Amino acid sequence: MKRFNFKIIGIVLLMLTSAITQAQKPTSDDAAEKIKNLQMQYLSQKLNLSADEAEKFWPVYKNYTKEVETLIAERHNRRQQDRTLPGDADDIAKRNMDNDLGYEKRMYDIRSRYTNEFQRVLPARKAGAVFKSEREFRTIMLNHLNNQRLNRINQGGNFRKRP
Repeated sequence: MKRFNFKIIGIVLLMLTSAITQAQKPTSDDAAEKIKNLQMQYLSQKLNLSADEAEKFWPVYKNYTKEVETLIAERHNRRQQDRTLPGDADDIAKRNMDNDLGYEKRMYDIRSRYTNEFQRVLPARKAGAVFKSEREFRTIMLNHLNNQRLNRINQGGNFRKRP
């Protein structure tokens, strides 16, 4: 009888543990996926994409975001590497300025190329609104995240500063 009770208690504990772990905050991959889905919905609405336009637009937009994300990751990695390189403050500052200018030029080149690509798959009015709508979405998300952070602070919750 004791073995049976221990088995029942064990099963209940396993079920509770799995329920608790699933109820925890989503992983960063899940959060990133949710944000991308929200962004797709927002852009579809703001650009008022028809089914035919959406079919042509989304593959081009996904290629654009991949290139931008790759460039941002390269910039982040370069900054991490620069922190470990020896040198005086002036050398590091000069190297950072040169790297930032190169980054901005590459970002400009990507955006210029995709402006033309967007114009191939969308009417000019909608193609011209892609970057503006993207900026608006980013602003909305940042405001939302800041409001959440302020709410946690006001409620006395844990506040984690970013490094």
